[in-house]
Amino acid sequence: MDNFDSRAYRDTMGQYCTGVVIVTGNEDGRLVGFAAQSFVSLSLEPPLVAICPAKTSTSWPRIRAVGHFGINVLAADQEVVSEVFAQAGRAADVPWTTKATSAPRLDGVIAFVECDVAAEHDAGDHTVVVGRVLGFETLRPDTRPLLYFRGVYGVF
Repeated sequence: MDNFDSRAYRDTMGQYCTGVVIVTGNEDGRLVGFAAQSFVSLSLEPPLVAICPAKTSTSWPRIRAVGHFGINVLAADQEVVSEVFAQAGRAADVPWTTKATSAPRLDGVIAFVECDVAAEHDAGDHTVVVGRVLGFETLRPDTRPLLYFRGVYGVF
């Protein structure tokens, strides 16, 4: 496409409101993770989800090497957690626990999904990762989610 305006494209895509999740992995007892807006429930049978880490991510290769990961759905009061994980190479200093796969579940999240890496697909400057769901739980069902719209955080 000639004269592609990436800023205008990004602004157009920003018209779609998304939730915010933190993808986490447990690297020898150390929390590894990154903030993501690209998360979707992909299939009910079998239960699959998808995330799309940037190819420049320093966290995804470390999580991939473990073979499983957690999806932490952030609550409206967790904007600071998102900001820290959005910085390359940083993990927030937040309490966490583990479940079946040892994927970290961050304290205070609305929901948590544990997955194994089922497949990866090239997608331009990102990778589409398909996760096979191994477990899930709703932790704060009456709490508002953290949303991202037009480059800023908000609530429903």
